[in-house]
Amino acid sequence: MIRSLVLLIGAVFFVVKGFGQELHTILRPGDLIFQDISCGKMCDAIKEVTQGYGGKDYSHVAMVITGGKGASVIEAVGAGVKETSLDSFLAKTKKPVLVGRVKQAYSPLTSAAIAFSRKQVGVPYDGDFLYDNGKYYCSELVYDAYLYANDGKPFFTLQPMTYKQPGSGAYYPVWVTYFQNKGQDIPEGLPGCNPGGLSLSDKLDIIGEW
Repeated sequence: MIRSLVLLIGAVFFVVKGFGQELHTILRPGDLIFQDISCGKMCDAIKEVTQGYGGKDYSHVAMVITGGKGASVIEAVGAGVKETSLDSFLAKTKKPVLVGRVKQAYSPLTSAAIAFSRKQVGVPYDGDFLYDNGKYYCSELVYDAYLYANDGKPFFTLQPMTYKQPGSGAYYPVWVTYFQNKGQDIPEGLPGCNPGGLSLSDKLDIIGEW
């Protein structure tokens, strides 16, 4: 019985370790990793008004900047834009992550997009959710990185943002409280982007889910 338990634990360890190695091996610089992370009612509200690839919910996205065993990503989260190890990034959620890669025809843009993103490290997080205000939320950083790489021509698409509950016309209470505390009007209808929308872009090939 004990021997069987030891073998089982060893097998589980191998699978988990192999899983991590496989993802590290597959990722390339410029890939986008989409996550469904939990941040309470705010993330729930974001996911309810956005739809991601395969009908799944994604509330965060980061760009891979180095591949291989020591892979890392650039993300806009918390205090601002920062570089994070892939292992730390994946530890944010137990849910599967989705990997998207710009299509082969656009691959020459990735190096410039990565260079742009690296220069933004330290830029504050855009908790105002206003495009082009000198700050970044996660998908906004990705949008601007590829805008820059594409010589200032839109690569991904901005859409009118909504903070209202679908079908009701009423704002989510969490957003009302959030923007009241900031002393800011709710930016309803202003252009922006979100992780779910990016995952549906026709500029991406979806590599898989891990």
